[in-house]
Amino acid sequence: MQTYRTHTCGELRASDVNKEVKLAGWIHRKRNLGNLCFVDLRDHYGITQCVVDSDSDLFAKIENLRPESVIGISGKVVMRESINKNMPTGDIEIKITGLEVHSEAEVLPFQVAMEDDAPEEIRLKYRFLDLRKERIHKNIMLRSAVIQRSRELMREQGFTEFQTPILTASSPEGARDFLVPSRLNPGKFYALPQAPQQFKQLLMVSGFDKYFQIAPCFRDEDPRADRSPGEFYQMDMEMSFATQEDVFKVIEHTLGTIFNEFANGKTVDQAPFVHIPFREAMLRYGSDKPDLRNPLVLQEVTSLFGDSGFGVYDTMAKEGKMIKGMLVKNIADKPRSFFDKLDSYAKEENMGGVAYIAWSSAGVKGISRMMNEAKIAEIKQAFGADDGDAILFVAGKGVKFDKFTGRLRNKVGEELGLIDKNSFKMCWIVDFPFYEENEETGAVEFSHNPFSMPQGGMDALLNKNPLDILAYQYDFVCNGVELLSGGVRNHAPEIMYKVFEIAGYDHSVVDAKFGGMINAFKFGAPPHAGSAYGMDRLVMLLLDEEIIRDVIAFPLNGKAQDLMMQAPNEATEKQLKELHIKLDV
Repeated sequence: MQTYRTHTCGELRASDVNKEVKLAGWIHRKRNLGNLCFVDLRDHYGITQCVVDSDSDLFAKIENLRPESVIGISGKVVMRESINKNMPTGDIEIKITGLEVHSEAEVLPFQVAMEDDAPEEIRLKYRFLDLRKERIHKNIMLRSAVIQRSRELMREQGFTEFQTPILTASSPEGARDFLVPSRLNPGKFYALPQAPQQFKQLLMVSGFDKYFQIAPCFRDEDPRADRSPGEFYQMDMEMSFATQEDVFKVIEHTLGTIFNEFANGKTVDQAPFVHIPFREAMLRYGSDKPDLRNPLVLQEVTSLFGDSGFGVYDTMAKEGKMIKGMLVKNIADKPRSFFDKLDSYAKEENMGGVAYIAWSSAGVKGISRMMNEAKIAEIKQAFGADDGDAILFVAGKGVKFDKFTGRLRNKVGEELGLIDKNSFKMCWIVDFPFYEENEETGAVEFSHNPFSMPQGGMDALLNKNPLDILAYQYDFVCNGVELLSGGVRNHAPEIMYKVFEIAGYDHSVVDAKFGGMINAFKFGAPPHAGSAYGMDRLVMLLLDEEIIRDVIAFPLNGKAQDLMMQAPNEATEKQLKELHIKLDV
C-alpha cells in the first residue's frame, strides 16, 4: 500500500463500494450544508466527492481549509444518494474517517475550480495555478500525447532520434538570434539555434540515413496569436537519398495519422493531400497558407476589362494592374449596406474599394449599370454565375494586393458562415520562388530558405532571371495555418556559392557563416531533403485554441517575459565582469 493513497481521484467506481481507501489531492470545491460538508477532491486523474458529517471531529478542520489546499483522506467507499452522471466517479463518494493536511493554501489570486476573467498577466504570474484548471491541464496532456505519437510514427518509418547543439554560431536565417556571451572567449558570442538546419544536414553528410528530433528552436521574434515569442518546439526530420515526394509520404503518414487519431470528431482530409503551386495559391486564395475550408476562390479576370464600360477598371487594366473577381453564391439580395461595408473595408486597407455585380430578384445591381448586356452576360458566363449570385471585384498589383485579396476572401467567408469549423483541410504549397525583389531597394533576396536546391540546378542559376527560378521548397498548410516547412537541400558546393552570389554574398561570407556545412559538402554529400512541423501550432489546431500560450506549459507573455520566474532579469556586476560586458542601455 502506498503511503499517501491507495487509489487516484479518478479511479473508484460502484464496484469499489465498502472498500477502505486513501486518496490524496487538492480541495477543488467545498459545500457546507450544516450537518454535512462535501469536498470534491481533485488530482491529476479526476475528482472524487468526499463527505464528513458534523458529528465528526474532522468537520471543523475541513471546514476551515481553503480551496486548493492539499490533503489526504481515508474512509469507506459508499454509494451516493444523488448520482452524478457527468463524473466518472459520480456513482460513489468517500465517507471520511481520517484526514491529513499536507499543505494549506493561501487566498487564491483567481479561481481554479471555475473559469473567471482573471487577466492573462495574473494567470501567467501564477501559471502553476492556471495549469490546475481542467482545460489547460488537458491541453498539456494532449500535447504530451501528440509528441509521443510523433516519435512513435517516425521510429516506425525507420528514423532515429538525435540531439543537436543548443550553443552554436549565428547564421542569417531570417529572424533575430538570441546571443549568449562566451566567458572563455572574450567578445565572442554563441547563438541559440533558430532551427537545427545545418546540424541535421551534417548528420546526413555523416552517413546517418534518417534523422528526427523534437527540437527546441529560438527566435527573437515579435509574438502573434499563433507564435510564441522566444522559443518553440518543432518535429524536425531529414532523410538521405530522398526527393520531395519521399518527404511528402513520410509527413502525410505522420501528420495524417495524428490528425485522424486526435481530431476529436472533426472530419479530416485523407492523404495524398492536394498540391498547390505558390503562385496559384497567391492568385486563387491571396495567401500561401490558404484556408481550404472556405469555398470562395479568386479569379484573375483582367481580360474582361479595358472596354467594359466601367471606366475605373478599364483604365487600371490598360495600366497593367490586375483585376480579380470572386463568385459568391446566393448573396445578390443582400442589402446594399453589405456591399458598401466591403467597399469601406478595402478603402481602409488602402486598396481602392470593392466593386460588384449582383443578379438579384430585382434585377442586376452594382457596376452592371455601366455595362451593356453582352458584357454582363460575358462576365456571368466566365464565372459560371447563376441568378441570385454576386461577383466581387478588386484591382491592384503586387504582393500587397494579393495578400489583401486573401484577407477579403477570409472576411467574406467568415461573415457569411461559409467556413466549416468541424473539419481539417490540408494542402501542400509547392514551387516557391527561390528569390524575391526587395520592394524598397530592388535587391534580389532569398524568399524562403537559402539551403534549398533550385529547380534546374546550376543551369537555372546561370541562364534564368533570378525572380523566375523556383525552389524545391514546400509548406504543409492546415485550415489556413502553416504547420510545416521544408525543402530538398542544396548539397553541391558550387551551386551553394552561386545561390548566395546572386543574393549579394561572396564566397568569403558563405565560408564564414556556413563553413562547417560547405566544407562538409566538399567531401561527399548525399542528396537529402527534410522538413519540420511546429508542435505548438499542431496542438493549438487540434484543440481549436485561439492563443498558442494555452498549449504551452510555461509560456512567455506578449513582451517575451516569464512573469512567474521574473525573466529576463538584470545580471550582477560580477556576472557582467566575468563575461567581459559593459552595459550601455
